[in-house]
Amino acid sequence: MLNLIHLADGRGRSISVRIMGRAQPGILTGHDLLESEIVVTTGEALGASFPVTLLPEDLEEWEEVLARLEAGEPARWLDSGRTPSLAFNFQENGDLLVSVHDAPATGVTVTVALTAPSPTRTAGQRSRLARVREAYPQAVAETSPGVYEWRHGRRPAREPEATG
Repeated sequence: MLNLIHLADGRGRSISVRIMGRAQPGILTGHDLLESEIVVTTGEALGASFPVTLLPEDLEEWEEVLARLEAGEPARWLDSGRTPSLAFNFQENGDLLVSVHDAPATGVTVTVALTAPSPTRTAGQRSRLARVREAYPQAVAETSPGVYEWRHGRRPAREPEATG
């Protein structure tokens, strides 16, 4: 299991997006989809988990969101309506408010205030993104709308489980 996102503070609060593995390994149309979960921890006894299937374009979008966060701008991720979404906003004191809104399933919104992020926080998130891409490289190409084939003309070998 890999964390694509892990934002935490010293008070036991965190937001993570954990990659559990490929949604349908070896199946052409589902191989590049990643089964994931958004995990919210707000203290010793409080927490929530939201299942999410990530598409390859979601990883591209996350990279764009990181650029906005580096610039100190608010940002939203997974805002298509098909999955829970995340919203990132900075407070005047520098704290980061992260909200998870589960519109498709429960309608629940959970917001966690994390103490002011360190200047290297986005660098750590970029490193996590690179590890996810390395562990789960895109193996499927859409050659025309609705037509898929394996990249390099062959089905990939079974991948080892990712750790860390």
